[in-house]
Amino acid sequence: MPRIAGVIIPDNKQIWVALAYIHGIGRSLSEKILAEAGINPITQAAKLTSEEIGRLKEIIEKKYKIEGDLRREKMMSIKRLKDIGSWRGLRHIKGLPVRGQRTKTNTRTVRGNVRKTVGSGRKPASEPT
Repeated sequence: MPRIAGVIIPDNKQIWVALAYIHGIGRSLSEKILAEAGINPITQAAKLTSEEIGRLKEIIEKKYKIEGDLRREKMMSIKRLKDIGSWRGLRHIKGLPVRGQRTKTNTRTVRGNVRKTVGSGRKPASEPT
């Protein structure tokens, strides 16, 4: 199993898909990296030579922010928004959608699946004992 940037790449997948297992690399970026390294995107990850893996590691580590560095940068950006008290920072603090989505409906997962539906308003009569 190849190991790139501290992530074990699955053997049974094509390399363009396997690179997307690294946080910060998606489909288009993986294709760009493979074109730069001169590797066929549809080769299986298990069939890569050590030289090809070395080229991939070198390109990824030199040019792109991935895994821990990327996560740390995202966390610091959100922390900055919270510290300055911006609207987006307040939304992050409250755990609500940040990018202008509606919240009257459609935020079930964020608000904890609170359902406030009302029935017909009339309770059934209790049965006599």
